[in-house]
Amino acid sequence: MEFVTERKETLLTELCVDKIAHSEIKDDQKVSLKGTIHTIRDMGDVAFVIIRRREGLFQCVYEKSIVSDFSELKEGQAVKISGLIRSEKRAPHGFEILVKEVLIYSTPKKSMPLQISKWKLNTSLEANLDYRAVALRNVRERAVFKIQEGITRGFRDYLYKQGFTEIHTPKLGAKSAEGGANLFKLEYFHKPAILQQSPQFYKQMMVGVFDRVFETAPVFRAEKHNTKRHLNEYTSLDLEMGYIDSMDDIMDIETGFLKYTIELLRKDYKKELDILSVELPEIKEIPRVRFDEIKRLVSERYDRKIKNPYDLEPEEEELIGKYIKEKTGSDFVFVTHYPTKKRPFYAMDDPTDPKFTLSFDLLYKGLEITTGGQRIHDYEELIKKMEKRNMDKEGMEDYLSIFAYGMPPHGGLGIGLERLTMELIGLENIRQATLFPRDQRRLVP
Repeated sequence: MEFVTERKETLLTELCVDKIAHSEIKDDQKVSLKGTIHTIRDMGDVAFVIIRRREGLFQCVYEKSIVSDFSELKEGQAVKISGLIRSEKRAPHGFEILVKEVLIYSTPKKSMPLQISKWKLNTSLEANLDYRAVALRNVRERAVFKIQEGITRGFRDYLYKQGFTEIHTPKLGAKSAEGGANLFKLEYFHKPAILQQSPQFYKQMMVGVFDRVFETAPVFRAEKHNTKRHLNEYTSLDLEMGYIDSMDDIMDIETGFLKYTIELLRKDYKKELDILSVELPEIKEIPRVRFDEIKRLVSERYDRKIKNPYDLEPEEEELIGKYIKEKTGSDFVFVTHYPTKKRPFYAMDDPTDPKFTLSFDLLYKGLEITTGGQRIHDYEELIKKMEKRNMDKEGMEDYLSIFAYGMPPHGGLGIGLERLTMELIGLENIRQATLFPRDQRRLVP
């Protein structure tokens, strides 16, 4: 019975730490705090030991006359500190802990390769990525991925509220949804296979089951890009919805998701936004402009010759973002009706002008973060378009069969999570918004 009593008391003191922000702990109350020693500031008779936990940094005051084993403390140690709460407005969270006892769980065997206790890591991007698991212990680096968590959480929460079902689709396949040569090919039990560029086929299949579906998962692109905006593996926020009237329904859903997520970040991720000095955009309504029309307007406004009539170049996207910001004040813009030539075979052509599709991209501050649109749902129409493009049906039989069995009008989109994170926070390189980036040169850590 004595053992049980002691165990209950220990749990209570530890649980109280999580309630500090809600003013449920009073001065001189006993607490224990488990975490990692982030930094030590030795002032002589007194030392400030800063503990890093999931909630942030906590200041502990180490009076050497009270606790004798100060020399054993080192940065990076995992510890349990027991002591008394003291109000201190200058300390993080408005309080500090007067240390009475320290239990050391582990001590680093190597010195830190990066100065993670600094407010901002003074290191190159390559060094940051080489020692990624260490670099992410820095408070600012870690805050990036708490905000990214908030974006993903907003996507999930909003779509659940809109009646979507979350699905999980295979990443190994026989055929790509997007086509083209940018595929990672591999051998699968003596058969050719690929890593999926998109969950597109499976999303459409599941519309026939659940009407509205979404997925948050990695996709793979074997593109030989080495830019600040490209990755070879990234996380895609995908959705597909049935019984739509037009592609406007899809853009309405994305607008709703963005509004919901921005408010969620303001409410639940204020600490991380403040750490990174992020100013979130105001979203009312997102302008929608035709592809051919905005190309012409930007060309005229900025005296830029149209070089590619079928797609947007990065410079054009930047100018479109600038133009829309000047005209409407919006950081976002939907560019609609992309040419059929540059869209996948399943994109529905505009019945009023088949040279264009009922598809769109969403640009944020001049960077494409979303591609979406309405899909072909009629079997005969889909087969005709494939034949027109001389496409091989091998490996696509299961996908095509769902249309033979009947499908509703539907459409969807895919959002690049890392790109959206990068632009929201104002990072220079997409790798800074990726936990463990995969590009042409990097396969570890």
